[in-house]
Amino acid sequence: MNLQQLRFVRECVRQGFSLTLAAKALGTSQPAVSRGILELEAQLGVDIFQRHGKRILGLTEPGKMILGKADRVLSEVASIERATADFRARDAGELRIATTHTQARYTLPPIVREFRKRYPAVRLTLLQGSPRQIVAQVLEREVDFAIATEVPSDQTELQVVNLFEWQHVVVVPAKHPLAQTGPEALSLAALARYPLVTYVQEFAGRTRIDAAFSRAGLQPDIVLAAIDSDVIKTYVSIGLGVGIMAQLAYDPKADRGLVALPAGHLFGSNKVRLAVRKDTFLRGFAQTFIDLMMPQSDTKVSA
Repeated sequence: MNLQQLRFVRECVRQGFSLTLAAKALGTSQPAVSRGILELEAQLGVDIFQRHGKRILGLTEPGKMILGKADRVLSEVASIERATADFRARDAGELRIATTHTQARYTLPPIVREFRKRYPAVRLTLLQGSPRQIVAQVLEREVDFAIATEVPSDQTELQVVNLFEWQHVVVVPAKHPLAQTGPEALSLAALARYPLVTYVQEFAGRTRIDAAFSRAGLQPDIVLAAIDSDVIKTYVSIGLGVGIMAQLAYDPKADRGLVALPAGHLFGSNKVRLAVRKDTFLRGFAQTFIDLMMPQSDTKVSA
């Protein structure tokens, strides 16, 4: 048994039981992958995959157990490689972060600027996606960690750390009636009288918005839902409706012509979380990036 055979098994599963795609992902030939898996099955004395002719249909019961253990072994090997690489080049390498548009656009720029000053030789990659997508990237070890509001805290394979809290604001043109009445008059009933522009279900605390209206027995008229705060502001500015978005995405200097009314009393607070696999080795510069995001906290990611 060798590590390459275990990689063949794991990649075959990842590629939907396609030997051709597994070979392409691993940079080898399809016959080499097939031969390696067959040799491993012969050494172990069990079938790892269910087959119909030459076609692989799925995992056998022993195969499921072998895949789980192979995944842990390969994870440990990868951690050893990253740890030794960290000692060889403590201030160089690559940091891959999965996050949402709002975090990449509004939260991370000052963090990235300071990080680049400290680690100019580190290549930084920001992969944007939905909360579901970025959590999957962490679980599949495609990134070092994820940053988003909707990161679940009940994933047993993840260590989740609360970074900071934020609240929603209601955004309207400066001459809108809501802007004239002031934030103290802002209510769910008042908002329900206008068409609304806000986030899609999976993003930026949309579930809290829906829950607040539901508790009040109101049906909001959401005329446009987007994943991007900039899109929300654009359509508010052309008069499509009243915007509900993250406070951190509003800049009074950049968003001239728009007024933001605090809405935390209506929709509550949201937590931005960081998620990392518990079995991941974080290099020193990755831990520094996390520390920059929560300078007031003594919390350390132990992965």
